[in-house]
Amino acid sequence: MLPALVDIGANLTNRCFQRDLPAVLQRARDVGIQKIMVTGTSLRASRDALNLARAHPGVLFSTAGVHPHDAKSWTEDSLQELEQLASHPECVAMGECGLDFNRNFSPQDQQKQVLERQVELACKLQKPLFLHEREAHQALVEILGRHRASLPAVVIHCFTGTAEEAKVYLDMGFYIGLTGFLCKDKRPNGVQWMLQQQLIPLDRLMIETDAPYMYPNIKKLPKGTQDALANFSLNMDTFHFCSYKRNEPCSVAVTAAVIAACMSVGPDVVAQATTENATKIFTL
Repeated sequence: MLPALVDIGANLTNRCFQRDLPAVLQRARDVGIQKIMVTGTSLRASRDALNLARAHPGVLFSTAGVHPHDAKSWTEDSLQELEQLASHPECVAMGECGLDFNRNFSPQDQQKQVLERQVELACKLQKPLFLHEREAHQALVEILGRHRASLPAVVIHCFTGTAEEAKVYLDMGFYIGLTGFLCKDKRPNGVQWMLQQQLIPLDRLMIETDAPYMYPNIKKLPKGTQDALANFSLNMDTFHFCSYKRNEPCSVAVTAAVIAACMSVGPDVVAQATTENATKIFTL
């Protein structure tokens, strides 16, 4: 078993986990996951995440935020409620908030306005920011740049960008969160290539599942990476519970191993570094 792991982002308030959450958490424990951050993506999800964290003290932690898809639901009362949610010790970050110019489920101008309010709140409370970005790199950098002097720690959640974009985030002092997305990212300047080139240092890296999304399909990996995984002697007993239909936090151990294979280091090295980063930044 790997050293203690932390999943910094799992959507455990999703209805697909309602019937068997205790079993899901047990499978996470079975592969060494000691702490999981439950993502808040709306006011309701943030309330539910906090309730879950309270029900599992020391194991589950929550975030509080409004996802860019839900920016259109923002009201004058949203900021006050987010601040109240964030005031609880179980809530360790502001987010998931950010910009999504890929799907544009909310108008882009409204996304930017809602993000800015949440960034201002994070600066006020000095709570780490858990950020979503899809095809909105420059706009996100501009907003964060306006608050750079007072920004708390920033994690770019479920990074799916390019090496050039990652360099900008790293130069700004941000952390990079990786999910099972990396298994299918075969772009010449994508996540697998970045890891192989050592462009994302271990002291800026965190791991997450984004469950029930971002299933790490190891069958899509290059043969050399698959061979390296086979040499790690991973405990895969729980992994068959994960699929495209429903990813689980237990798959974070597989993602850690994929990162290790790409970086040509042992999975224990990745597990230790990412757990230390998450524990430090989110005060877990």
